[in-house]
Order: sequence, then structure tokens, then C-alpha cells
Amino acid sequence: MAELPGGTFRMGDAFGEGYPADREGPVREVTVAPFAIDTLAVSNADWALFADATNYRTDAERYGSSYVFHLLVPRAAERHVLGRVQGAPWWLGVEGASWNTPEGPGSGLADRESHPVVHISHDDALAYCAWAGLRLPTEAEWEYAARGGLDGARYPWGNDFSPGGREMCNTWHGRFPHRSDRPGGRPGTVPVTAYDPNGYGLHNTSGNVWEWCADAAGPGERVIRGGSYLCHASYCNRYRVAARSHNTPDSSTGHGGFRCARDLGTSRADHAGLAGSERKTLAPKGRTRQ
Repeated sequence: MAELPGGTFRMGDAFGEGYPADREGPVREVTVAPFAIDTLAVSNADWALFADATNYRTDAERYGSSYVFHLLVPRAAERHVLGRVQGAPWWLGVEGASWNTPEGPGSGLADRESHPVVHISHDDALAYCAWAGLRLPTEAEWEYAARGGLDGARYPWGNDFSPGGREMCNTWHGRFPHRSDRPGGRPGTVPVTAYDPNGYGLHNTSGNVWEWCADAAGPGERVIRGGSYLCHASYCNRYRVAARSHNTPDSSTGHGGFRCARDLGTSRADHAGLAGSERKTLAPKGRTRQ
């Protein structure tokens, strides 16, 4: 974990690029106490360790389905599609989709142990945190850490999305939502260690997966931050460090994960999985759905 000194910083969108309904602004000074935060999102290997130790079943496992981006659904799972999301038809409800079958029946975690765990609800993230002796970051802590010490910057690395033509984060390439220019035409997650860390040592606070925060976003909803592999300037530019969105606490998707935090002066439980850059890569074991 990265231990951060806290202090006062400028929070919010300094460029006027946010969606008004997201309430990114106005820019305001916010003070956070010293805290520690994972340098990495919780991975499939981390979650497997928790699941094996506790027999915890995610909301997606208990409900029997979750939401998968349409280009990722394998042929074997097509018959398990329950329907499309109204207003966002690229999201398919897929029976059997969960953290260890992320695209539905016929999919798995081979070669993805180091990728961020997905199909995790806010309630699921809280359960993991309780087991690990940690907590979710507040929204202010998350943005403070994601900025990496840069005042008012657009991204964790500065204001240029691709400095010198260099790819800095995992977002959509192609024509959303119908054509991905990623290898094999498949968008998706990358390892939690992908791309250079920011000034505080955090990886992937722009793109890859949305991350739950502790804060309420309104009645019955929780804040998510960071954007995902589906974000694109033409549709959803929420990979900016000030960007925010929300979801209901029992919702799960194929682009939603989390990272953990703790107050300084406290320690994680001895039985917990390793955090941040100390995590090991463990091969997750399969789990049976009921």
C-alpha cells in the first residue's frame, strides 16, 4: 500500500469537461487525513484467496447473472443472454456471469489471474475489505491518491492524454460500441500492474475498471471512480481524474472492481491477502454456482 500524508488539495474538474449531471465541480479545496491506499486494484488472484478462505458468494453469483459487454460474450454463452440494457444495448445480462466466469459460461480466468476482479458489487467489496482488515477509500481520498501529487491535472500523469503518442491507460480504441481496434477486436481488462504508476505509485487510476468508493452518490447509489476499458472521448470521457459516476450497491458489471484503503496507524488482519504491490499471483480455483 502507498502511505500518503494527506493534506489539502483541489478536487474537481478544472477544465469544464465533465458531465453536469455528474457534479464534478466546482473545483474546491478538500482536506484529507493521512491514509494508506492500495497501489493496485484487487486482482482475480486476490479475490480467489478471499473466496477460498471464506466461501463468500458475490451478488452476481447469488442473483445468477451479471452484465457483460456485447463484444465479449463467447459463442458458448450466447444462449445464456437474458436481454439488453435499455438505453445501453451494448450491455447484456448474462446468466452465469460472475467474477470467475466473467463473460458467462464457457469463459474463465486463464492468464487473467493478475487482472482486476470484476462483477463485484459495492456490497461484495465491503465484504472483502472486512475480511482483509481494510476499507474502501472515500471519494476525496481516491481522487487525492489518483492525482499522484499533481495539482489540477486532467490525468494522473498530466494534461496530455497520450504524451508523445504513448498509451498511458486502458481505454476504448475504435468506434464505440461496435468496433474495437484492440488485438483480436476484443476490449477488456489488462493486468493491475499495467502502465506506469502515478507520482504516488498507484497503477490504473484512469481506465481499466471502475472502482467503488465509500461515499453515497445519492439515494440508494454509491460513487465509482476511474473509468474503464470502455471509456472513449466520443462517448464517456470519465477516464479523467476528476470524473465520477455511480451505481447501486448491489450492481455488478464486467468493468467494475475496487481497491482498498486504511487509516494510518492501523494494520491489516494477519489472515488477509497481501495488499498493493506486495500481492502475490495465485492461481484462483474454480467455484461452483448454486
